[in-house]
Amino acid sequence: MTRLSVNINKVATLRNARGENNPDPVRFALACEAAGAQGITVHPRPDERHIKRADVPLLKEAITTEFNIEGYPSEDFLRLVLEVKPTQVTLVPDAPGQLTSDHGWDVMAHTETLGKIVGRLHEGGIRVSLFIDPDPVQVLEAKILGADRVELYTKAYAQNYSKNRELAIAPFVEAASAARVCGIGLNAGHDLSLENLHYFIQHIPWTDEVSIGHALISDALYLGIAQTIKRYLKELRPD
Repeated sequence: MTRLSVNINKVATLRNARGENNPDPVRFALACEAAGAQGITVHPRPDERHIKRADVPLLKEAITTEFNIEGYPSEDFLRLVLEVKPTQVTLVPDAPGQLTSDHGWDVMAHTETLGKIVGRLHEGGIRVSLFIDPDPVQVLEAKILGADRVELYTKAYAQNYSKNRELAIAPFVEAASAARVCGIGLNAGHDLSLENLHYFIQHIPWTDEVSIGHALISDALYLGIAQTIKRYLKELRPD
């Protein structure tokens, strides 16, 4: 079954609005785990507008499920993750001030740089995923490069789901099938929600992990975190 990793960035955003530690991202992460989430995701950005660098080792020490850290592979970011040693690092091609991820890697254009970074992370015992658009060519290049997984950027699927879900899912099935054939692990994330998640998993049940933040945290404001996690886990069942 596909694993649910909860991105808790928005909890830290709310915490930072008051400059104190309420809500506490560590406490929230533990509540997600207690409710059945199988992983926690954070994306520590250079401006620390949500997750701060100081949060990362505290989370690593506290959580017992998989820990996934996303980020652009600057030298500062790499030092942080090599020190903390999460389960997985997801490399994203974000600019420093970017609001949110809006495209995947052009792996072929960054082969040499990404290859060296993947090697460094592997030496640290860390699983590496590359954030990519749903393109079979990029999937294959990521495999050749040595990445353990790819994460499909699902914004286009989410945007077009209500218009024509068959057309929306088609490029993701193609890319996911390429991942399955070449033997690279498969993650997915960005704008997945209670509305569109089940259909995605029905068509790509071999997805290893989904990382969901904004929609899930928003749902938790209405439903509570335990009920929200329960509902997302139900949507991850492909039957």
